[in-house]
Amino acid sequence: MDNDRSHDNLKEQDYLKDMPNHEFDEAVNTMQSSIQDEIAASTDLLGDKLDISMLKNEYSADDVQYQKKIQNLEKRYSHVRKTRGDGNCFFRAFGFGYLEHMLSDKKDYPIFQENASNSFQKLMDLKYPSFTVEDFFENFISVVNSVKEGVSHTELLNTFREEGMSNYFVVYLRLITSCQLQSDSDFYQNFIDGGKTLVEFCKTEVEPMYLESDHIHIIALTSALGACVRVAYMDRGGDDLSFHDFPEDSQPTLHLLYRPGHYDVLYPR
Repeated sequence: MDNDRSHDNLKEQDYLKDMPNHEFDEAVNTMQSSIQDEIAASTDLLGDKLDISMLKNEYSADDVQYQKKIQNLEKRYSHVRKTRGDGNCFFRAFGFGYLEHMLSDKKDYPIFQENASNSFQKLMDLKYPSFTVEDFFENFISVVNSVKEGVSHTELLNTFREEGMSNYFVVYLRLITSCQLQSDSDFYQNFIDGGKTLVEFCKTEVEPMYLESDHIHIIALTSALGACVRVAYMDRGGDDLSFHDFPEDSQPTLHLLYRPGHYDVLYPR
């Protein structure tokens, strides 16, 4: 977001503080919707593959810390595919990136497809409404099955760039994540802050669209689908990149780049 827009947002927020509660909520929703519309108008849900060196242009030449980290990233990765920064970036990057890989290497496909297929019944066991979940599941599993049926790379990319189908896929990945968290609640409850129950956390921080993801989302989703993901963390912490594998000590199928609040797809050399 540019400086002018950030300054405008601060002025809007100061104005909102003096509003009655119901007007405040409505105004905040309107402002957030406006920001989302701006992002949607200027950014594809999924971009094209770009040479990894293009990341250098996003930071000033004298930003020694980030320029050094990008140089080190270049040693491991050749390309990056950017996702729209709408809060759904992890789920969209995961969904497309994993299926894209399995188009050319189907080694992980059987277990992924089996776990994906079984997810609907697990949600039913948690008493989710079938008439709501079924529609999302059918669209989700049709995309997963298309990999086995020989969908082309272009068709898969177009599916994830089409707002409706792409968001259906993201919604269902959020439901799978929520289901895994609740099914193994004794373990995951230890990671929940703020006094929320695990169910409250799922309903407010996992299932709603446009909310950012954290470690707990990645752990749960990769566990639920039997997926192996490596995340390269590029932030202001430390002198070099850090890497985390989900699950630990696994051989990653998908590589993601994390910059504060955002995930993109990485392509190893």
